[in-house]
Amino acid sequence: MAMAFKDRSGYLCYEVLNEPHGIADAIWNPIQQQVVETIRQYDTTHYIVVGPAGWNSYNNLDAMPVYNDDKLIYTFHFYDPFLFTHQGASWVTPSMEGIENVPFPYDAAQMPPMPADLSGTWVGSLFQNYQTEGSVEKVRELIDIAVQFREERGVPLFCGEFGVYQPNSLEEHRVTWYREVRTYLDSMHIAWTMWDYHGGFGLFEEDGEGLFDHDLNIPLLEALDMNIPEQTEYERKPDSTGFMMYDDYLAKTIRESSYSDGILDYFSTDFPNYGEYCIHWTGASQYRAIVFDLAPDRDLSVLESEGYALDMMVRGDNSSISFDMRFLDSKTSDPEDLPWRMGITIDDLITEFNEQWHHLHIPLNSFIQKGSWYMDTWYNPPGDFDWTDVDRFEIVPEAQALGSSNLWFDNIMITNLDTAQARIDTSGQTVSALWDKEIQPFTLQVYPNPTRGMVTLNSGHLQRVRYELLTLVGKSVLEGYADPYARLNLSDMTGGIYIIQIRDDVGNRASQKIILLRN
Repeated sequence: MAMAFKDRSGYLCYEVLNEPHGIADAIWNPIQQQVVETIRQYDTTHYIVVGPAGWNSYNNLDAMPVYNDDKLIYTFHFYDPFLFTHQGASWVTPSMEGIENVPFPYDAAQMPPMPADLSGTWVGSLFQNYQTEGSVEKVRELIDIAVQFREERGVPLFCGEFGVYQPNSLEEHRVTWYREVRTYLDSMHIAWTMWDYHGGFGLFEEDGEGLFDHDLNIPLLEALDMNIPEQTEYERKPDSTGFMMYDDYLAKTIRESSYSDGILDYFSTDFPNYGEYCIHWTGASQYRAIVFDLAPDRDLSVLESEGYALDMMVRGDNSSISFDMRFLDSKTSDPEDLPWRMGITIDDLITEFNEQWHHLHIPLNSFIQKGSWYMDTWYNPPGDFDWTDVDRFEIVPEAQALGSSNLWFDNIMITNLDTAQARIDTSGQTVSALWDKEIQPFTLQVYPNPTRGMVTLNSGHLQRVRYELLTLVGKSVLEGYADPYARLNLSDMTGGIYIIQIRDDVGNRASQKIILLRN
């Protein structure tokens, strides 16, 4: 990474490791020193963020040695009092899911009772000590530990995380905590970053869709002394055009919500159909799922009625593979309304699984009602699926485990164009053999970009390469061979966004998006 980023923007910095834990200071600190020294072999310009063991605890700052480097920023995280900031947390042991409405500052009249199952545990002791731990004065006293470290060492200090878990906390008290912590950090001239943006510690309204223009938590932003952008009421309208779900990366309107064992890799370089990456999946048990959560939920009713389709590339290496692809609608407050499924089964009757890419174009109106699995109970389909309120798209080995079989997916979208083309492996090797072979990728520079016609390709390669210009739905519109440094005239092409891809005869490849401008 140091080799890759050494000449990049001065605003970039490294962080050795976020929240090292389960390791003694005496073991962690030399490891961190070794990483710093390794970075400095290649990059002497950028700052490096270093932090202590114990989850970057302020109590462990003093245990760090005086590192011999004048471009370090020391970090600590702050989540005190823990009973307040983590009420409702399921990832600690014992679980704190049953704790809610803990006030800040401490108020005996509002204090909830301690759950009986926490008696005698470390979480139970947090309850017992909260009268003294849950005060503004105590918060400042603990931050002062980090301040004292900074003053003694004369080093830059950064609070890399602080926050309160939202689901079980009283919003007014949560905002109060953020205001007190942020105000004191500012007064002590300590730079900070809150945890997180989206998520349980985030800066959006809890019941909103998490949309920047509609759902920001205004009182929280005010407590953080941030500029507050104008907010408008979100109105869901029917989609009138198709959209991408995966194209090298998940679309920004998609939240990754998969639950899978085995290997699920969204950035596989194993012979993608085009672009740099594809999705690779193997080892998944029955009913595990790749889940694309549509954020916000979408109204696909117009697209469904107008013949739009789920369009994608799929590749597999076992003829016995089968999986379901399905849309789920959102459950409403009506107890009789369930998250209904609309799906289709993909097996060797639909496509081949012969280690080559195949194009699937499945009209939304050809999907079949599949029922609902809710609260450990199966419900047969009553025909109530709601295309106006689609929550997610899933890929699931419904009939049997995926096991050692491999699946690859690329270019997953909703579109009315049936023009995508599958990339064919003509090397004479199976895809799995290509995957096992060590491929050394090369780079591709395309300039100017955007362009009005003439464009230069620079592959940095030693031999001629094959180039191909593709539309965003995978249609090849131009191809040929070019020298390592070549000029192409694209003035006859329609303006828009394309992908230009190059590859040599041994499997090395690279691609870039290119924008063609027209007057």
